[in-house]
Amino acid sequence: MSRSAELAALIRSRAGAEPPRLGLILGSGLGHLAEAVRGEAIDYADLPGFPHAGVSGHNPRLVLGDLEGVRVAMFGGRAHYYERGNPAEMRLPLEVLKALGTESLILTNAAGSLRADIPPGGLMLLADHINLSGANPLIGEADDARFVPMTEAHDPAMRAALKSAASAEGVELPEGVYCWFSGPSFETPAEIRAAKVLGADAVGMSTVPEVILARFLGLRVAAVSVVTNMGAGMSAEAISHEHTKAMAPLGAAKLERVLRRYLRDLA
Repeated sequence: MSRSAELAALIRSRAGAEPPRLGLILGSGLGHLAEAVRGEAIDYADLPGFPHAGVSGHNPRLVLGDLEGVRVAMFGGRAHYYERGNPAEMRLPLEVLKALGTESLILTNAAGSLRADIPPGGLMLLADHINLSGANPLIGEADDARFVPMTEAHDPAMRAALKSAASAEGVELPEGVYCWFSGPSFETPAEIRAAKVLGADAVGMSTVPEVILARFLGLRVAAVSVVTNMGAGMSAEAISHEHTKAMAPLGAAKLERVLRRYLRDLA
């Protein structure tokens, strides 16, 4: 039995056998959303091989249960490439999600905006992404399955449903392109200008590896950024991780409304 199958069996023994319809991975400052789920919480430390999610603002536990009538598997934090230099840090959790019978995944993150019309406290739905870091979680994969098509990596139907949910809630949810920088240092003003030339609308230090892994595993995927700051050089605000955590709740409240409506529509 594979490690993911063993962990899936362990999770079922604690949280029940019903497959989650949707997986969610929560970004910096968004972990409180897991508290809304009625179900079983399992610390990552109790799941051998799961990441420690050693970034403040993350709550490293998996919660399985009901949210708005839909069974979900909510990851209260993620591991990042910048923690150990491994872009495949989230592979095992996503393999477990797949082994539990889940077919769809929504990713969230905190990001810096490159657009004046998407200010701090706003949301951006990812229409596409740029893997500027060049790192890829499938490097070393042995067979042709590694050649994953990414033309519609961000699922059009899921995006449409999220936009419909946002509209119903009166929440602005513009689409844009997310550019992945490896971190952990923030981008320079010159890097922000370069990203804008490349077509980016937001920048961040996560999400893209998980999108690649999710598509590799056959999961449908969508992602939403909570904007916590403007890109370096675009405003006078001081950019820091503490600032990110302080600003995340402003957008997180809107995101929770959108996700709850999305789930009610799904139900």
